Amino acid sequence: MEISASGYGGVARHSPDPAALREAAVGLETVFLAEMLKSAGLGQNRESFGGGPGEQQFQSILVRAQAEQIARNGGIGLAETLFQSLMEVEK
Repeated sequence: MEISASGYGGVARHSPDPAALREAAVGLETVFLAEMLKSAGLGQNRESFGGGPGEQQFQSILVRAQAEQIARNGGIGLAETLFQSLMEVEK
């Protein structure tokens, strides 16, 4: 990690790790996609072949895992856009 005196208003700031920025961007896209999937009805109880307390307890975990896989495989492009914007700010 590099510390520099140049920054906004002369305040010292560090250069962030690109891998950490990308991971944060993917995490944000994951949260966004999980909410969108829930709104679309993914993970709701089915009337037949399913249900019960076990399924209800783990629905949110399943939706989150599916959203994370979508985000890590390119998703809707939100993570990449965020990452590129963050990298531009740091230049």
